[in-house]
Amino acid sequence: MLKIDTHAHYLPRDWPDLVKKYGDNRFPVVHHTDDGRHRIYKDGRFFREIWSKTWDPEERMADYARFGVQVQVLSTVPVMFSYWAKPHQALELHQSLNDHMARACHDLPRHYAGIGTVPMQSPRLAIQELERCMDQLGLQGVQIGSHINDWNLDAPELFPFFEAAAELGAAILVHPWDMMGTESMPKYWLPWLVGMPAEQSRAACCLVFGGVLERLPKLKVCLAHGGGAFPYTIGRIEHGFNMRPDLVATDNPRNPRDYLSQFYFDSWVADPRALRYLLDTCGVSQVMLGTDYPFPLGEQEPGAGIASLDLPGDEQARLYHGTALEWLGLPKSRFE
Repeated sequence: MLKIDTHAHYLPRDWPDLVKKYGDNRFPVVHHTDDGRHRIYKDGRFFREIWSKTWDPEERMADYARFGVQVQVLSTVPVMFSYWAKPHQALELHQSLNDHMARACHDLPRHYAGIGTVPMQSPRLAIQELERCMDQLGLQGVQIGSHINDWNLDAPELFPFFEAAAELGAAILVHPWDMMGTESMPKYWLPWLVGMPAEQSRAACCLVFGGVLERLPKLKVCLAHGGGAFPYTIGRIEHGFNMRPDLVATDNPRNPRDYLSQFYFDSWVADPRALRYLLDTCGVSQVMLGTDYPFPLGEQEPGAGIASLDLPGDEQARLYHGTALEWLGLPKSRFE
């Protein structure tokens, strides 16, 4: 059965050294050491180690083929968003990343699709680069953060971007970044374990309560990590909407539960019981295989969560590729 991993991070081996060019060490840079290690530094400090499978498309193919996965949807690593930067500087980085991604998708179209990255701190430039990604590079959409500096996703400044994405039929992947709580709960990896799920609920609630999905019903938004905390607290969110509409329903009078069928979700929730709940609550038609490849916090055996549920064949097909093809706007024949 065709399996498409919709949440797979991808970086070049090298990218522009904007620390050196602009004298700002907040930009991520990569160092390759004599002992064969590859490390990202940000703010002058070690951030993350990466490996050759992060950028080598042939090595990646061999790696994920071990698990019966034929296709990955490539997206950058959120540390590269650089939304804090001057827009033209971020655009320079994003264009380099998008060009690199597009080459892999062009050279190996049966194995890769791609969603680029755009400088959301400038909606005008974000629209410009979104159009380039889709019209010139042949990518299927873009990945954005769960918030953009001080803007949540309901910010009026961002609406023209979402409007353009809906008109283009672009797939939008919302990924947590710059997690809430980083300063107040730095121990125990809590920004990743607690902050990330909360970021996704923050993003979803802003798109719902801010009326973005109401005004743009064709907008194709996928919430990474199974939607974070959003699907699992929808009862509390709906209860708050019903009990205190004066606080919650200020910009959109429609029940938030109604929008579950307008979101897409990847399947990586780290617990088969949580995945079963996600399917029961949001519908098989809205969920698709996603792993957070190639990082340790992701699903180490791609598709294992879906396989563990022993679902009927038609539901497995929907989860493994049907939902993804719909979200990406691609025919199955692209990968056959």
